[in-house]
Amino acid sequence: MIELEGVPELIDPVMVAAFEGWNDAGDAASTAVAHLDKEWKGEVFAALDAEDYYDFQVNRPTVWLDGGVRKITWPTTRLSVVRVGGDKPRDLVLVRGIEPSMRWRSFCNELLGFAHELGVELVVIMGALLGDTPHTRPVPVSGVTSDPDLARTMDLEETKYEGPTGIVGILQEACTHAGVPAVSLWAAVPHYVSQPPNPKATLALLNRLEDLIDLRIPQGELAEDARAWQLGVDQLAAEDSEVAEYVQSLEEARDTAELPEASGEAIAREFERYLRRRDGGGPGPVAGTGQMGGHATDGGDGAAYLRDTPSERTRPPKPQPQPRPEDDTKDAKDHEDAKDHEGGQGAGDSGSGPESGPAGDDGSGDAKGDDSGPGDSSED
Repeated sequence: MIELEGVPELIDPVMVAAFEGWNDAGDAASTAVAHLDKEWKGEVFAALDAEDYYDFQVNRPTVWLDGGVRKITWPTTRLSVVRVGGDKPRDLVLVRGIEPSMRWRSFCNELLGFAHELGVELVVIMGALLGDTPHTRPVPVSGVTSDPDLARTMDLEETKYEGPTGIVGILQEACTHAGVPAVSLWAAVPHYVSQPPNPKATLALLNRLEDLIDLRIPQGELAEDARAWQLGVDQLAAEDSEVAEYVQSLEEARDTAELPEASGEAIAREFERYLRRRDGGGPGPVAGTGQMGGHATDGGDGAAYLRDTPSERTRPPKPQPQPRPEDDTKDAKDHEDAKDHEGGQGAGDSGSGPESGPAGDDGSGDAKGDDSGPGDSSED
C-alpha cells in the first residue's frame, strides 16, 4: 500500500533510480544516486517491504548497535525526495536499493505506483557495466530508451538489445508499457579495474544526467576523487608492463575510432554545461583541450559494452602484436619517393577538436548501448 504522508506537492518531478548488484559495475550508478541524496539532503519518505522482494541468504541484513541497543537494517529499496532550488526549482525522486531477488514485476509496479501518485514526468535509470575501455579516456556514457519518439526528441539511442537483462531493463520496459517516459544511462567501466568505487564513472553518469534534465548538479569532492582514482590506476598499470601495454592498445583503439573533431552538438553541450557551472564556481574548459575541467566525460553518447568477463580475471590478456606499415621496406621507399615529388609542399592539417567520440571503444565502432547490464552472471 502506498502512503505519501508528509510529502509536499512536487514541482516537475523526475525519478532517478539505481540498484546495486548486476547492473552496477564499480558501484558507479548507486554511488551517483547516493551523491545526489547527500548533496541535496534527501528525505526518505518510503521503503519497500524487504520480505516481498529479497532473499536474505543472498542479501543479508546487518546488525548494529545504537546506544547499546542492537538494531537490524534490512536490505530494501528506499525512496527519497529532494528539491533543487534556483530560477527554475524542481524536485527529484531518488530511488536507491538492491536489485530484487524475486517478484520483479510486482517490484516495478510498486515503483510505478509511487511515480503515478507523485506526478513523475520522467524516469531516469542509471547503470554501469564492464567494457573494453581505457581508464585514461573519458568514460563512455550511453543514453538509451525503448520509446522511438523519446529517442528523437531527447537525442537518445533506441535500444535494440536482445539477451539477458537486469532490473534496469525490466523497469525501463515497465515504464514504457505504462506510458511513463523512461531513459537508461549506462557508464562503461574498464573491466581490468572493476573493483568499487569508481568515482570517474560516477561523475560521468552525473554529467550525463545533468545534460539530460538541464539541471546543475554539485560535484562536491567527486572531481578530485576521480582525478585521484585515475592517478592511482596509472601507478598500478605502470608497475606491470603487460597491463600498461594492454591499456595502450585500448587507447589506440579508442583514439582511432573517435572522430578528429567534436560534433557541433557535443561542443554546444560542453558550453551549456560550462554556463550552468559558471555562476556556481564550477570548473570551466581546460585551456587547449576543449574539455571541461574536472569532468570525466565529454557528454557524448559513447557505446556501452556487453562483455562476458570472468570475475576471477586478475589481469587482461596480452594483445597480439600487429604488423606495422613502416616495416614494409617497399612502402617506406614509396613514401620517400612521394616526399621528393611533393618538393616541400606540406599536406593540409585539418586539426582536431575536443573528443566527441562515436559509439565504439574497441575499434570496431559498431557496439551499441543496451538496457541489460554487465554480461557476466555474477553480481558486481
